[in-house]
Amino acid sequence: MRGFFDLKETQSVSRPDGKFYSCVSCGLYRYSINPKMPPFGNFKKGILNIGMSPTQEEDRKGKPWQGVVGRRLEREYERLGIDLFEDCLNVNAVRCRVVDKEGNDREPTSEEINSCRASIIKVIMERKPKVIMAFGNTAINCLLGHRWKKDLGGITKWRGWVIPDRDFNAWLCPVWHPSFVVERDEREVQIIWKQDLERALSTHNKPFPKYEDEKSQVEIVSSSDRLIELLREIKGLIAVDIETNSLKGYSKESKIISFAFCNSEKSAFSFLLPEDEKVLYEIKRVLRNPNIPKIAHNMKFEHTWIQNKLGYEVRNWKWDTMLASHILDNRQGITGLKFLTYVTFGIVDYDSEISSYLQPVDSKNGNSLNRIDRLLESSEGKRQLLLYNGLDTIFTYRLAIKQMKEIEYDEEN
Repeated sequence: MRGFFDLKETQSVSRPDGKFYSCVSCGLYRYSINPKMPPFGNFKKGILNIGMSPTQEEDRKGKPWQGVVGRRLEREYERLGIDLFEDCLNVNAVRCRVVDKEGNDREPTSEEINSCRASIIKVIMERKPKVIMAFGNTAINCLLGHRWKKDLGGITKWRGWVIPDRDFNAWLCPVWHPSFVVERDEREVQIIWKQDLERALSTHNKPFPKYEDEKSQVEIVSSSDRLIELLREIKGLIAVDIETNSLKGYSKESKIISFAFCNSEKSAFSFLLPEDEKVLYEIKRVLRNPNIPKIAHNMKFEHTWIQNKLGYEVRNWKWDTMLASHILDNRQGITGLKFLTYVTFGIVDYDSEISSYLQPVDSKNGNSLNRIDRLLESSEGKRQLLLYNGLDTIFTYRLAIKQMKEIEYDEEN
């Protein structure tokens, strides 16, 4: 499995944190009637359902989705024209029954999930599902815990998204576990769950998107003449992104390191902030031009830094993709650009190689410098920074276009 930057850490499913996880290290198989329960179902429509872990009844019968919870899911699938066992393949994120000291079913621990992850990933790689239904926190942890380098959060953060996951080449659809729906038995929960299932299962006939390599769509510019040429060609809507050496731009040591502009969904250019007065003039001309609408993800950041460090205000901010995401969905933890890039465009990670350099040395001091200067010590570090800067603008631009359509925003008015 290959991530966006082909990181070895991302590739490892058995050693995501340096530890080795296996059935032996987990040991649950020793206490199960049907240990390492294999996937079950005829898989006619290419839908893979991933649950939590076998219940006592499921462990006894040797197949998933038995009992009250399983019957509830089966009825909902039938309502949507899907046969749970004929059209789907069914497996649990942890394939052995998990019990507490009293012998009752409990939720799996992170170590138990990590120990079973490789076998679940193997099922995905071998069977190549069109749709992956991830039921509940355990399934989300199984599929994303080794790939998502930020705060993973729980199912409430992830439910409802239909994600074109590029690593799995499948639609990844997180939804509440049916046991939660049965236990809550609230009208609002029932409605949301049914809507999420309907949205997710409707993708089994939807072609998976074909993506180009966005890294090849970022031009890293070092020539002043080429930079002036590109800046003079800018017309219409542009996405703007800057990288800085601190979070806030009020101290004398804080400075803008690089810029990126994107003028279409498939083309961006990035560059280190130059000292050349001719180039600085062209940058100012673009940013001050009222006929060039600008977008950014959290535009307040770019606006404040440019005003403080370059001495002028950006004119005609048109769209803030962070604010728009909050309008479209007001859940917490979902307005970050990296999260939105994954759930919208399927790229689970494109910043891990440099993210540590962008964190403040003193997290409690808003004016603390980060370690971005260390990236500038090598040509490869500069390339990584500018590539990341450019990718931010491409995904911001694409996200803005999508949001405008969803909100039915008329760009002409």
